[in-house]
Amino acid sequence: MPAFVTMGELLVDFISVQRGQARWLASVGGREESRGETGRPMGKDEAAPAFIPSPGGAPANVAAGLSRLGKDAGFIGKVGDDPFGRGLADVLSGMGVDIRAVSFSTQARTMLAFVTLSASGERDFVFFRHPSADMLISPDDVPKGYLAGAACFHFGSISLIDQPARSTTLGLIDAAKGAGALVSFDPNIRFSLFSDEAAAKRTILEAIPLADILKLSEEEAAFLTGQKTPKNAALALLSMGPGLVAVTGGNRGSVAVTAHYAVEVDAYEVGVVDTTGAGDAFCAAMLAAFSETSAKEPAALTDLDLIRMFQRANAAGAIAVTRPGAIGSLPTAGEIDLFIRTRKELRSSGTLH
Repeated sequence: MPAFVTMGELLVDFISVQRGQARWLASVGGREESRGETGRPMGKDEAAPAFIPSPGGAPANVAAGLSRLGKDAGFIGKVGDDPFGRGLADVLSGMGVDIRAVSFSTQARTMLAFVTLSASGERDFVFFRHPSADMLISPDDVPKGYLAGAACFHFGSISLIDQPARSTTLGLIDAAKGAGALVSFDPNIRFSLFSDEAAAKRTILEAIPLADILKLSEEEAAFLTGQKTPKNAALALLSMGPGLVAVTGGNRGSVAVTAHYAVEVDAYEVGVVDTTGAGDAFCAAMLAAFSETSAKEPAALTDLDLIRMFQRANAAGAIAVTRPGAIGSLPTAGEIDLFIRTRKELRSSGTLH
């Protein structure tokens, strides 16, 4: 069975062919507003003229990212028994991801997301899932013993929103812990999929104590904790139970804290094409790098372990934003090695706390 297993949504991102398109349709009169990546308003701009399909879905991206980094990875999820779903499964399989735990629904279609890009490469989402197949995954869809021997189980917040996906996710977390695997959680918040922001916050805060490793963005960390600095937010989240909390800040780098160390690592400077999948590339590289240390749990990581982990994770995210799409932007270990060798060494710091 795979050493790394991720669970959640596998979908098609339809990405705008042009940047700076914050609206979906040409104006037909009246007030228009677009909602940003986390569901908050964005500015007005020209309408998106066309979209290109690209495979995606955060937990699936992480599985693909791990496989690209030479790790044995599998994905648990449900897609529609339709051309999109079958094609997505083929893409994952083609990238070396074990898809024995991918099931196909005849009751619902594969989730779709339409993504417009601002001039800076930031994203604006509209989802089609009323319902989508990923919402319907049940324990019967997962092969018996699929988590036996797993070293790490990774999940996101979208599979926690609706039943039966929520119960299935929580059951798999219990199974992973029972198998001795570390549990990794990246909320990857999409407010428009929750009933309201309060429900999003409640759902995610309930899941954080279940995780050994927590990765999230600066915006997400601030939303969940009310803390204004990434380090303070990370420390607040650490107190909820995880052994390692990583907070990403895009071109501001990343912050990571354990019970013993707080580490800050600057970002690499690159030209941004598309930020889709960058956080997932970061997460995959972080998990892969953790597995290459001698530590069996986050508390055993040294400050040097953490600095190396997050230099590699920052490099993976930087490479990903220079390429369009999610799965197609994920780097290999060799690409990360070359990227780091050919760039100025990052400024980093590790302190006891």
